[in-house]
Amino acid sequence: MARVTELGAGMLLLASPELLDPNFADTVVLLLDVNDEGALGVVLNRPTALPVAEVLGEWGDVVEEPEVLFQGGPVATDGALAIALAAPGGENSAGFRPVWDRLGLLDLDTPSELVEGAVDRLRIFAGYAGWGGGQLEAEIAEGSWYVVPAQVDDIFGTETRDLWRQVMKRQPGDLALHATRPSDPDLN
Repeated sequence: MARVTELGAGMLLLASPELLDPNFADTVVLLLDVNDEGALGVVLNRPTALPVAEVLGEWGDVVEEPEVLFQGGPVATDGALAIALAAPGGENSAGFRPVWDRLGLLDLDTPSELVEGAVDRLRIFAGYAGWGGGQLEAEIAEGSWYVVPAQVDDIFGTETRDLWRQVMKRQPGDLALHATRPSDPDLN
């Protein structure tokens, strides 16, 4: 488990088996912002069946496969949040706000033609996960989350169903053993 000082944009929260909240069971959450007032992130492994094109038109042609909205979390589910990987040199393009490395938030009010060539990858989330000041740190201290570094493919990969296990498998030490636990502990 990571120390609280390791929290920041670009880190992943992996739900531990002790986390019973159905909003977050077996989730992988990408942290986008952490400060004294709280933390904000998006759930990476909850695709919906709703195509982006049905809701956001032209952005449906730009997003990564699967070309659906992802359920980003239980907060503000009627809003959309776009995470983009800037092309090399595209970090200063219209509507892009850097968050971590070449990863950033993309303003969906920006005309898509203005970001063509500036963005390599894009995924859109309905809602987000949020914590008040000290709340996430307390949940980590009680063992609800494992904190590990993200890789770009975690955010934009197509195999989201097994993302939790994939991320766990590459962790050092005992943490990797969690990848082998059955989904249903009664089957153990």
